[in-house]
Amino acid sequence: TTQLNIETLKGFGNIVIEAATGELASGLSGKGRMEEPENIYQFIVDFFQKQLSLSDKNVLVTSGPTFEPIDPVRFIGNHSSGKMGNAIALELAKRGAIVHLVSGPVPELPLHPNIKITKVTTASQMYEAAIKTFPNCNAAILAAAVADFKPANQSNQKIKRGNKNLSVELVPTQDIAKALGTSKKKNQVLIGFALETQNESQNAQKKVETKNLDSIVLNSLHETGAGFGVDTNKVTIIRKDGSQVPFPLKPKEEVAKDIIDELSNYINKQ
Repeated sequence: TTQLNIETLKGFGNIVIEAATGELASGLSGKGRMEEPENIYQFIVDFFQKQLSLSDKNVLVTSGPTFEPIDPVRFIGNHSSGKMGNAIALELAKRGAIVHLVSGPVPELPLHPNIKITKVTTASQMYEAAIKTFPNCNAAILAAAVADFKPANQSNQKIKRGNKNLSVELVPTQDIAKALGTSKKKNQVLIGFALETQNESQNAQKKVETKNLDSIVLNSLHETGAGFGVDTNKVTIIRKDGSQVPFPLKPKEEVAKDIIDELSNYINKQ
């Protein structure tokens, strides 16, 4: 119950300084100590230094899965919970940015006055929303797990069980990252995401080049504690120049800070 309440407070945009680890009043050792005063002071200083760093910026964020209907009951989807995209949107808002969050179907959405939410279901709807929003933004972070394929034909009625196998023809969806990369202006920043299961770095680097991204955030399903539906993530940021910055396993709120730091570096160079 306490953890749920803490997550609710975070969802409202509140800042939580986590308990420190060390010797406790009980004589045991573990997580539960109040953070040292000098660390609390530095936390507050860092917070206010970052708070205004993106105050005049508009940023598009895509998040969550897309559901591609087969019939009125069934769909093709994935396990994305939207937690990473929500964390990114909240971190941007805390630094003063106006966030245009385009989210697929997820259990929870962030609450913050700087976050404007557009709810979508399909890859086509997310594509249209992103194409419409991006021209008026300084940057975009594409954290959504968008379906690469959708059924060629959607049945208007629920498909009944039969004695024969059912085949569903799939066709490619529109590539949001490539479309935004093609239209990207010189003063815009575009950061994508890649979830790979093999040849991770090579495939991610190829996406940076073919989609005209500035950086890509590489996830791997091979990493324990990373991927869909969990509260932690382990990523590597790969840049257009080929450089790579690996990060250890962290809570997604901390991963979001690393990603927004990357975005801020690009914006500050302009």
